Amino acid sequence: MSLANVEIKSLENSEVEIKAEISSEEFEQYRDQVVRRLSVNIEVPGFRKGNVPEKILVQKIGEMPILEEMAETAISHAYPKILMEHKIDAIGRPEVNITKIAKGSSLGFSIKTAVMPEVKLSDYKKAAQEEMAKKEEVTLEEKEVEDTIAEIRKQRAHVITADEPEENTSVSDTLEEKSEAKNSASKKPDLPELNDEFVKTLGDFKSVEDFKKKLRENMLKEKEVKAAQKKRMAIIKKVITQTDITLPPIIVESELDKMMAQFQGDIARMGLKFDEYLKYIKKTTDDLRKEWLADAIERAKAQLVLHKIAVEEKITVPEEEIEKETKKLVEYYKDASPDRARDYVVTVLTNEAVFKFLEKEG
Repeated sequence: MSLANVEIKSLENSEVEIKAEISSEEFEQYRDQVVRRLSVNIEVPGFRKGNVPEKILVQKIGEMPILEEMAETAISHAYPKILMEHKIDAIGRPEVNITKIAKGSSLGFSIKTAVMPEVKLSDYKKAAQEEMAKKEEVTLEEKEVEDTIAEIRKQRAHVITADEPEENTSVSDTLEEKSEAKNSASKKPDLPELNDEFVKTLGDFKSVEDFKKKLRENMLKEKEVKAAQKKRMAIIKKVITQTDITLPPIIVESELDKMMAQFQGDIARMGLKFDEYLKYIKKTTDDLRKEWLADAIERAKAQLVLHKIAVEEKITVPEEEIEKETKKLVEYYKDASPDRARDYVVTVLTNEAVFKFLEKEG
């Protein structure tokens, strides 16, 4: 692909603006594939999906949706080429604006993107050694086990005695029912007896003693995992406080987007509608983003530090492992973009490799 009038301008906060044009001839080359793609979702009597003639498609949806889809496809091919040719180390999701678009005309566009800021790392190996030297014994009290067992019995009593909420229950109804169920615990409902028969309904347990033994092991393992995660965060936090980082706003916004998407997913898994949930807690998405800003900045700085350490130490992940985990992710999240899924997997696996390196150094 040949690009014309390419301009690269450095901005503040480790950002650059790219301006360029794609010739009308090259832009038009994307038309056929876009028409085929769009026609798959269009129903026209007498034509099978995916076989709607271009003229009919234009009459049905108009010219601009086709041009916009062509522009998105063309720019997605042009952007990596620009980054490679001009040695731009871009990070985060770019902001794309169409500056000129019309049938038979060249495509003009601008892209603002964050670039990898200069990260002057502190002595991260020393930070890892200092934090790893702080030994903290992970213990499990018998009372914790007994409290967990009591909670399991209460939950089972609730399942037996309480009616499940209907599918169309509102957010307020669902949350109020949860609150009522919690309050009703003080009424001391009949609890299932802790015997061999009961524990067998909970899983592959032979007896009460077998159940308690495995429960202790799992609870202790969970506490050890949390302790290890806490140690990892302490290492990175120490490195961050000693590191000079100019944080691009786009990276912070991208981190907030991730946090919002995760939160919406959590709300959906609770069987609640996100908009209704916001009304119930009397907050907007902007309110949440403001509340999360400090955490987003901390998470963004952590990611930059981890990326820089990976570069410095030449830490990479085997391609076969990346492909394997990406395939799993795409199969689980059917609507996920394969490219974004791969980027996510690379980040997660690389971060894990960096943490293991730091733990080993400590």
